[in-house]
Amino acid sequence: MQFEGGCYCGSVRYTAEGEPMLKGQCHCRECQYISGGAPHMFLLMPADGFRYTQGTPKSYSRADLEHRVTREFCPECGTHLITRRPDMPAVILKVGTLDDPRLFGAPQIAIFTCDKQPFHQIPEGMPAFERMPAR
Repeated sequence: MQFEGGCYCGSVRYTAEGEPMLKGQCHCRECQYISGGAPHMFLLMPADGFRYTQGTPKSYSRADLEHRVTREFCPECGTHLITRRPDMPAVILKVGTLDDPRLFGAPQIAIFTCDKQPFHQIPEGMPAFERMPAR
């Protein structure tokens, strides 16, 4: 599969090729900050199939976190595009940045539900994990 997308203002564009390794929703507190309060919907995509086709994102990593990740976003409009984890050969692609978000379908799991807010919804019957599921 090939997914294309980019930021809100159009300055940064990407292509992600390959089969999604996972479709999920993340309820962690960090994702809530970035989303404005909602869980983040994401596709876990092979890192070697991801590339920027236009523009250069900025990146940010909190030095005070034990298991820090790097978040990449548009330097113009601030749209959060992907997250990279040093222990994972994949990119965590934000579904809202896809040209056609309908390609996401539906999440398979919910993660970091320990940070879930009372107004967050998890579909009935969907596997949910307080943190990350065992690999």
